[in-house]
Amino acid sequence: MSKMTVKITTKRQATFPAHVLDTLGVGPGDRLELREEGDGYLLKPLRIDESLLGGLRGRLKRGRGAFDLEAVREAASAPSLRD
Repeated sequence: MSKMTVKITTKRQATFPAHVLDTLGVGPGDRLELREEGDGYLLKPLRIDESLLGGLRGRLKRGRGAFDLEAVREAASAPSLRD
């Protein structure tokens, strides 16, 4: 296990090394989950709960370009699909 230092800014923001974020598979706009465990915290990427995506069934077509999640969030009637 390697040891790293992350600096906290005056706005309480932290910048993680790129290779850490790459390993977690996250990028700008993604969210991280912090879970308290024992004497520290566990950092995990926050993934979409696929069980909440049932309303999208039939609206997605394979091989038909990129999926615009923001457009679906704006149009969604179920608040749980927004964030």
